[in-house]
Amino acid sequence: MVDGVVSESSILGGSSNLLRLYIQDVSFSSILDERVAALIRDGRLADAAGAASAAIEEVRREMDAGDPKQRDLLINRLEQLAGVQRDLGDVPAAEAAFEEAIGLAVAGGSGPERLGGLRMNLAALLDFNQREADAVPLYEQAIADMEAVSPPNLEVGGQLRNNLAMIYKGLGKYALAEQHYLRSLEQLEALYGRDSEAVASVYNNLGSLYYTAGFPDQAREMFTDGLTIREKLLGDKHPDVAQSLSNLATACYELGEMAVAQGHYERSLGILEANMPSEARSYEAVGLDYLALLEQAHEDSKATIFRKRMDKVLA
Repeated sequence: MVDGVVSESSILGGSSNLLRLYIQDVSFSSILDERVAALIRDGRLADAAGAASAAIEEVRREMDAGDPKQRDLLINRLEQLAGVQRDLGDVPAAEAAFEEAIGLAVAGGSGPERLGGLRMNLAALLDFNQREADAVPLYEQAIADMEAVSPPNLEVGGQLRNNLAMIYKGLGKYALAEQHYLRSLEQLEALYGRDSEAVASVYNNLGSLYYTAGFPDQAREMFTDGLTIREKLLGDKHPDVAQSLSNLATACYELGEMAVAQGHYERSLGILEANMPSEARSYEAVGLDYLALLEQAHEDSKATIFRKRMDKVLA
C-alpha cells in the first residue's frame, strides 16, 4: 500500500483567515482604541496588547451594567485583545478573553451572528492549538448560531461544517464527519454553484474521509469531482490541481489501477516541479508516494531515475 498523504482543505484557509475577528461596525472614539489599532498595523503586538488591556479597564471603570452600549464596547475590546494575544502566541490569555466576551454576549442577549462569530473564533483558536475535542461544541454552537440568522448565513455555516467534519474525521467519528461534509456541500453548492473552489475543497475532503474509512471507490469519485472543478477554475497547472491529482492517485492505486495512478502522480509532480521552490514540501511528499508505487510495481529502473531527479529538484 502506498503511504499516500491525502490532503484536506480548510475552506477558510490558514489560522489567520479562519480566526478573523467578527467585529461589527463599532466606532472606537477613544484615544486608546486608536492607539491599539495603530500598534497592530505597525506590528507592535506586545504594545498593542498592553494598550488593549488598558482600554478594557477604562470600560470596566465606566460601565453601567444596564447600558448595552458599554457592554457591546467591552465585548469588542475583549475580542480585539484576544486577537492580539492569539497572534502573540498567548493562547490561554486569548482563550480567557474570548470566553469573557462570549459570556457577556450571552448575558446581554446578543444576536446569533455576533455570538456565532465569537464562538467560531474561540473554536478555531482551540482547533489550531491541538484542542480539537474542546473546539467541537463551540463549532456546533457557532453553526447553530449562523443558521439561526434570518436569512441563514449559509456561507459561514458551510465553512464551519467543513472544518468541524475535519475534526470528527481525526477523532475517528466518520459518520458524523460525513454528515457535516455532505451538509456543507449542500449549502455551499446552493450558494456558489457547483463550480467553486469552496465546493471543490469539500469534495476533496469527502474523498479523504472515504479513503481513510476504507472506501477507495467512493474516494475516487469525490476526488474526481474535485479535480474536475479545480481544472475548470484554475487551469491544469495550479498546485491545487496537483493536490487533487495526488489524492486521486492514492485512491486509484488502492483499487489496483496501477497505470492510472502512475499517470496521476506524474502529472501532479510535473505541476509541483514547475512551481518550485514554493511547493518543495508537497513535491517531496508526492515524490515519495510515487517512488513507493514504482518500487512495489518492480519498476526499479524508473524508480532510480526519478529518485535522482527528485534529489536534484529538491537540492
